[in-house]
Amino acid sequence: MEPLLPKFDSAFSIDCVIFGFEAGELKVLLIERNEDPFKDWWALPGNLVEADESIEDAATRILYELTGLRDMHMEQFHTFGAVKRHPLGRVITVAYYALIRIIGQKEVKPVTKYAKNAAWRSVNDLPKLAYDHSEIFETSIQKLRRRLAYQPIAFELLPEKFTLTQLQLLYEAILNKKLDKRNFRKKMLSYGFLKELDEKQKGVSYRAAKLYKFDRRKYFKIFQNDLTPDN
Repeated sequence: MEPLLPKFDSAFSIDCVIFGFEAGELKVLLIERNEDPFKDWWALPGNLVEADESIEDAATRILYELTGLRDMHMEQFHTFGAVKRHPLGRVITVAYYALIRIIGQKEVKPVTKYAKNAAWRSVNDLPKLAYDHSEIFETSIQKLRRRLAYQPIAFELLPEKFTLTQLQLLYEAILNKKLDKRNFRKKMLSYGFLKELDEKQKGVSYRAAKLYKFDRRKYFKIFQNDLTPDN
């Protein structure tokens, strides 16, 4: 006879950390909650997993309901299970994150009354967030910084065609520190996976800079190494 399982008295939720890059700033997507607890607070897009859905399906559904974003690849990065992280009971949350290009995306907007607003906010100017979402955000950005050192994730946030200045600003925004311009450019160009285009910026009031593209096939063919720029 198999032993009886204990009665479970907990729930699962999903929280999503969606990063974007715009106007030289690293941004994260937040929602303004419309329900208690923490009504009117800003929070990461998140909600409870329903009894008849998988964790992955819940992540897709919740992100769409709270932001209107669809068809996005997200990765799990951590599970948060502090006993008192939710004021109404034991809720264990599985956190996901994703990187997207803000340029060209449609306006983010909730499609459910659970949230009354969704907006991109600079990571350097975040309000106090609901629940333990500040801790979730900090964990996610540390994960992002570690991945930046060994994977070409920066190019997922940039436009398809970009300048070296835009690339440096993105690295600085993620790492939260200034980088030497000459050393940064020398190292990035030495990798061999930046393709210089026969094009320059358009519609700028200053001297137009050269445009580049990330050559993904060349990267995977020739390079698997440290991508951290020197100071």
